[in-house]
Amino acid sequence: MQAFPGLLRALVAIMCLNLQPAYGESDLQVEVFRGGFATVNSFIFSNDHSLIVMDVQRKSDEAKKLVERIKAMQLPLTHVLISHGHTDHFTGMPVFQQAFPDAKIVVANEAIKRDIKAYAIYMNTGGETDAEPALEPALRPKTGENPDGFDYENTIQVLPGNTLTLEGGGVLELATNYLPSEADHMATVYSADLNALFLADLGYNQVHLWLGDDISRQDIANWRQDLLRLKAEYAARNPTIYPGHGAPTDTRIFDEMVAYIDDFTRVTESARSREDAQAQMIALYPDYAEADFFLKYSIENHVK
Repeated sequence: MQAFPGLLRALVAIMCLNLQPAYGESDLQVEVFRGGFATVNSFIFSNDHSLIVMDVQRKSDEAKKLVERIKAMQLPLTHVLISHGHTDHFTGMPVFQQAFPDAKIVVANEAIKRDIKAYAIYMNTGGETDAEPALEPALRPKTGENPDGFDYENTIQVLPGNTLTLEGGGVLELATNYLPSEADHMATVYSADLNALFLADLGYNQVHLWLGDDISRQDIANWRQDLLRLKAEYAARNPTIYPGHGAPTDTRIFDEMVAYIDDFTRVTESARSREDAQAQMIALYPDYAEADFFLKYSIENHVK
């Protein structure tokens, strides 16, 4: 009889080991919300207790659809995470502020917060292309002359560390150690629970890259360098890759994007005209989305 307590303890220990989640397994889930404008993605992280959304679309109408989807999940939204300072990822902030007043709008560092406000000012002073809408009034910076504008300084909060934890479990690991490329500053997210990497706009899958008016040749070279570094860093983990534009994929995206960058660089350096460059890139990538938007204005920037 004296051996029984020891046996019982051993059985309990074995059961506890078996209850530990395996690598890449937890209650954390992610849902992709694919916007109708510019193929931009938002990501809803959820468990049985709470939600976090990453990026909130380019148009208020799209953001409202995202709000409806989140409300249908009937869990509290605690954070709105903005990956970088481009309007196709942050235009929905006022919509979310109104719909979820208790949710915090957060960024990974102070530089991204500055980028968001600076890009809003840029778009508000004629920076938009013919293909995209002007800055919506609710996003114009709050000033004495515009008291109903968006209060960037006090609304957007900078996270104190490089993780964001869902209430009820699940950790999002943020990284910002990227060179200026598609944006001056960028945050990506890795989830060990999901074994998934969320690239924000470092990742485009079957979508022409945005290489437009704010992206230099050096930015393109930086982007290529970071893609190769990410490929090496995550090769052993083989995560699912969630790009900022396009469908989820795997680590092949890194080689595919590097090849695209090399083709774009070669074509735009040698093309006889913008029309020639457009035709060459479409011939090389006939199934890629946003040829009349991302590709068109990228070529206008790099073929003079």
